[in-house]
Parts: sequence; C-alpha cells; structure tokens
Amino acid sequence: MTRGQWFTRGKEKAQSHTLEVRLGRRTKALAPTLSPGCLVVIDHPDLDAVAAQMLLRARPAAIINCQPFVTGRYPNRGPRVLLEAGIPLYELPGCDLFGVLKDGERLRLSDRRLADLELLTLPLLEDRLEAARKNLDAELQRFAQNTLQFLEKPEERALLLETGALPTLKTNLTGRHVLVVVRGEGYEQDLQRLTSYLREQKPAVIAVDGAADALLALGVRPELVLGDMDSVSDAALRCGAEIVVHAYADGRSPGKERVEALGVEVTLFPTAGTSEDAALLLAYEKGADLIVAVGTHSNLEDFLDKGRGGMASTFLVRLKVGSRLVDARGVSRLYGKHPSASPLLFFLSLSALFPVIVLAASTEWGKNAWQLINFWLRSLHR
Repeated sequence: MTRGQWFTRGKEKAQSHTLEVRLGRRTKALAPTLSPGCLVVIDHPDLDAVAAQMLLRARPAAIINCQPFVTGRYPNRGPRVLLEAGIPLYELPGCDLFGVLKDGERLRLSDRRLADLELLTLPLLEDRLEAARKNLDAELQRFAQNTLQFLEKPEERALLLETGALPTLKTNLTGRHVLVVVRGEGYEQDLQRLTSYLREQKPAVIAVDGAADALLALGVRPELVLGDMDSVSDAALRCGAEIVVHAYADGRSPGKERVEALGVEVTLFPTAGTSEDAALLLAYEKGADLIVAVGTHSNLEDFLDKGRGGMASTFLVRLKVGSRLVDARGVSRLYGKHPSASPLLFFLSLSALFPVIVLAASTEWGKNAWQLINFWLRSLHR
C-alpha cells in the first residue's frame, strides 16, 4: 500500500486549500448529511456497496477509513464503487481519528505529518478481493451454521411458526399486491423500471426507513413507512403515510419518540429481526396476495454485508414468506426500460428462491437431494 500522504490542520492563511472534515461511525446515517468536496472519516470495515453509493452521491474529496476497506472475510463491493468513480480512499487501521478530530473542522492534505495515510489503489483492491474470494467457502459454512443456531432460539423460531401480536393497520393489505422497498443496492434503478407494474397492479407500497424519501423523489407516496426511523426524513414522516415503528421484541422503541415529537400518529410493531424482515412479515401476515421486494437482501454478498447477526432472521423470514415473495433485483438486466408486469413477476420469483436453496444445501437432507438430482442429470446424458 502506498504511504507518504499525510494531512495537517489547516492554517488561517491557507483556508482555500483546506477541506471540511465530516466524521461518522454510522456511514449510512452520515452520508445524507454530507456536502460535496468534504473530507469524510468513517469507521466501517468491509464497506458495502449500498453505503458506498450513498457516499458517492455526496462527491467527497476523499474518504479516510479507520478500519480496513476489505478485511478478507468476503469480497465486498463498496470500495470498487468509489475508486472507479475517482474518489481517493485512505486507511488508518488502528488509529481512532474520532478521538483526534472534530466534526466540521478543516484539514488539508499536506507534506507535514499529522498521521500517515495509506492509499488504496485498484490493483491493491483486486489483490485483496482475490484473497477474500478464497475465504467464501469457510464464510458460507459459518453463514449456514449461524442460521441453524438461530432456529434453536425460541424468539427466532417464532418468526417462522407464530403470528405474534400484529399491529392494527388503517391500510388494508388483504388480497393486494404489496411492494416492499428497502434502500438496498440498485433499488433506485429497479424502482424506475417498475413503472409499468405500479401502473397496472397499483400495489400497496411499504417503504422501509429511508426508502420513503427515495419513493417520494420519484413521485410515489408510500401507504406505509415502517422502520426504526433512524434514516428517514421528517418530510417523509409527514407525507401522509401510515407510520409503523419497528420495536424490539421486548417492546422498546427508540424511534417512537421522534415520530410523536413531529405530531404524527404512531403504530408499534414489536418483533425480532430487522426492519426489512418486519415489513415482509407484516405484508405476509396481513394477507398480501403477492409481495414484491425492491432493494432487499437476496444474494450471498448481501447477507454477508449485513453481518452474521442479521443474516439469520432474514433467511428465516424468507423461508416463511417465500410462497408469496418475488424479488425485483436485476430485472433491468433481463428486460428493457419498462418491463410489463406478467413476465416480470415470473422471473422475479426465481431470485426469491436463493436463500431457501442455500439453506437447504447446508443440511444433510439437502446435500442428499442434490446428489440425487446430480445423478439424475448425469443419467440423461448417457
């Protein structure tokens, strides 16, 4: 890694060459507050693609990470998004800049040392990602084991086996198509390409947290906004949608006070798992005829981005709602700009099976089933 680039605190006479410093340990909360040309300091190992795209929209002058951009656990996509867009990436692993710098102060890249910056280049990134790909087999085993361990916990099994206390909604979801929108990788592009589906089917739209702002920007007002309310704007909370705050299973709800302070009526939904899981469960349990997911986690790298603690609940929820769930990711690669609804839903349903296939393959009966299928396929070519 290239060394020798340093930064110093700016002098009064050189303010024109200094950069505003913005610090945030939660990248996705920091990104919407950034202005172009700032120097961003994050604390984000294995930067994921969604967080990288949010940072890219702010067009920062450079990004300094107090953690490795790629730890080697799996080949994460975030750093490439930024490097290919021309955003310089630096690392200071083991150096806690949050105790040294102040949010909003000004610094400049300099030849005088305050701290060494290690530059991440595309060739170096490729070397790291190649090493990470070799670790996928072990990571997949831990991935499956973690999910099965979660099934041993009563509160997690409840996601599959019990309905639980559902909130009373003003919005009727029974017998309707429900579009669940999460601010995941590629969600904006997929939304733009679902215009025909929205026009033909008129689904009930559930926005998960900050996805509400993206929908409003496209001229689509969600009927429900569901989440812990840590990344949605006040304007979106006041848009007229029904607000459902995702609470912990024990009833605690950090987002409730914020919504009530805006004078907006709140409905609580206490359940385990993520807000994405809660939205899918709510649509399913309230009788949705079909659930179309946009921006949700649907492949291995998505689940690894979440970390093992969040993967299991998403797997379990997809196992439960899978008979009604289709996934919108990647539709634009199969169709033109505005695919029609009928063939669209057929192809979407194929991607929704991914978590079920991976989980089944990790079990003994799944391995035996695959061996039988493989034997049958070979026999066809004899």
